[in-house]
Amino acid sequence: MVTAIVIPIICLYFFWLTKKEMREGYEKWASLKNVPEEAIISGEVVQISENRQRYSYSRYVHVLELTIQTKSNRHSNIKKITPLMKNIRIPSVKIGDSVHLYGNWEDDFFQVGRIQNAKTKKEPHT
Repeated sequence: MVTAIVIPIICLYFFWLTKKEMREGYEKWASLKNVPEEAIISGEVVQISENRQRYSYSRYVHVLELTIQTKSNRHSNIKKITPLMKNIRIPSVKIGDSVHLYGNWEDDFFQVGRIQNAKTKKEPHT
């Protein structure tokens, strides 16, 4: 009699716990696209590396690693991490583009939240 009550309760508890952990994992994965814009790096793209990495079980992220040449120095630890989900747009950057990167500094790299191509101002012809 006790086992008829205790076993379903234990199963329900572990089902609830698993669902909770899956929800938290999804929220953490989906929040990768929301990066606070606390700093900016402006310069020319020198090197690009793109790859797809597994984040967890069936969730993937697109990692865009950039090397930017600014006026004063070269920054090589720059990453744009985008969760691969429906209707997500992967940023397109080419070598030689002049860009503004908005994001924040993590432990040892700059995490990009938004990439803006810098438009070159053309002088009017006189």
